[in-house]
Amino acid sequence: MQRDLEGSIAVVAGATRGAGRGIAVALGERGATVYCTGRSVRGAIATAGRSETIDETAERVTAAGGRGIAVRVDHTREDEVRALFERVERESGRLDVLVNDVWGGDAKIDFGKAFWELDLAKSAGLIEQAVWSHVITSRHGAPLMLRASRGLIVEVTDGDSLSYRGNLVYDLVKTSVVRLAMGMGYELRRTGIATVAVTPGFLRSEAMLENFGVTEANWRDAIAKEPDFAVSETPMFVGRCIAALAADPSVKARSGRVYASWTLAREYDVRDVDGTRPDWGAHFASKYGPASPCGEAVYAEVNGGMFATVYPDWPKVSGQ
Repeated sequence: MQRDLEGSIAVVAGATRGAGRGIAVALGERGATVYCTGRSVRGAIATAGRSETIDETAERVTAAGGRGIAVRVDHTREDEVRALFERVERESGRLDVLVNDVWGGDAKIDFGKAFWELDLAKSAGLIEQAVWSHVITSRHGAPLMLRASRGLIVEVTDGDSLSYRGNLVYDLVKTSVVRLAMGMGYELRRTGIATVAVTPGFLRSEAMLENFGVTEANWRDAIAKEPDFAVSETPMFVGRCIAALAADPSVKARSGRVYASWTLAREYDVRDVDGTRPDWGAHFASKYGPASPCGEAVYAEVNGGMFATVYPDWPKVSGQ
């Protein structure tokens, strides 16, 4: 693995598990120092039913070749976020990569319910946790980047199209963070800072593996139950794609857009931990059909190519 991020300083907000953990470790593989933030630490688990901690993530970053630093932060608390970046500035003096992956919303999503049946308190909490936290974090992280007029801000989303994501609030959250990448990119257009949104494919997160009753060692046993699982990817796959973006000296040209792990993997020659290159996009298109004419019109007229394509209705894969 290249060490082209050695000396770089990164913050991965929401690094406890899933994509956030994979992104943090992948940045470490390339030599970065990574502040791994989240609410669950050893002896104080914040998410019921989960055991992962940011301490474990930081240790994996170090084991991969970087330097992992665990910092407990509730990213909905501005005082805690401010203190995080004051610490980064004090200890490291710079910030090169900021990844917004705060989510933790699985318990707050009512899949199968129409919007007029939603629990509004849970829905409001999800918007605060998975969107507003990103705004707070970027607000306090960006000034560190602006001093050097360089860096990369990544919004982690679900899907690279305008297709509906199966639940009104879930859809609102995941499209909103794409819009954050676009809006921040516009406001940062005269700087050297790039902002992008990135989606994984069918992610083999800790929760997803448990849903299917398998582990990473025997995950293929779940394909009989869910054939789409055959093209799933580990959190390291999207992590390595984001690490490749961070190491790309021309990343500014990508600012304001949304990208998928499978497309970035082809462009940067990224492989998953088992040496494969999963392509959820190609699998999805072959199984559920190509983009609709409406989708092509949206692509051309609404977002200047920010979104890739719009597909017809498709089954939601949760647990990312």
